[in-house]
Amino acid sequence: MDNDNQLHIKGLQMDWSKIDQGSYLWDIEAIAGMERLYFENPITFFVGENGSGKSTLLEAIAIAYGFNPEGGTKNYSFSTRESHSQLYSAMRLIKGIHKPGWGYFLRAESFYNVATADEEYAKEGGVNHFYHEKSHGESFLAMAQENFKQNGVYLLDEPEAALSPQRQLTLLMEIDRCAREESQFFIVTHSPILLGMPGAQILTFDEGRVHPCEYEDTDSYRITEMFINNREALLRRLLDDHK
Repeated sequence: MDNDNQLHIKGLQMDWSKIDQGSYLWDIEAIAGMERLYFENPITFFVGENGSGKSTLLEAIAIAYGFNPEGGTKNYSFSTRESHSQLYSAMRLIKGIHKPGWGYFLRAESFYNVATADEEYAKEGGVNHFYHEKSHGESFLAMAQENFKQNGVYLLDEPEAALSPQRQLTLLMEIDRCAREESQFFIVTHSPILLGMPGAQILTFDEGRVHPCEYEDTDSYRITEMFINNREALLRRLLDDHK
């Protein structure tokens, strides 16, 4: 199966007339006024500086697709704080011909709330994954290993936040395995390890627009490479300038 036929979400179109003129969304340069965006690969990374709109767009895609704003599967329905933007209300997803059988929306900042909801659902007959009894990193990886299945849609917001470099490699292998089994991933990340996924589409939100970017041109790669290769000189210059 080629990539185009495999994609569950092929792109999106926006109707900005549905966004309030006073909304802060108009101040996010990379996405303000965006009319459409297309995806070319089962694995798409969103990269860019903090505040560039990556997580805002990922969240909108997740909600438009039917996920709970705070994360979890489509079966999760709870709210601890209404903090999501109205971007999803102006978004129309362009879906593929195949219907996915599973999916998950992971938000690093609200995973604690998802883990708590998981315990509550278990009391009603669901499966308790005991995320609160694991370390933060262990619970993240357990979530991936228990929920990443073939023919699914997965949206991950900074999944590396709780993972060691070694566990990031494990996550990378899990993502690759599922992508080969007709699953699709959208991932916001700053991890040069995850971004190294062969063949993935990388979209950067820097320079005021969302556009394709090569791995070696991402800030995550360039700054990490510069630090490793010139650590002493770089730190000397930074710290001396700070005095």
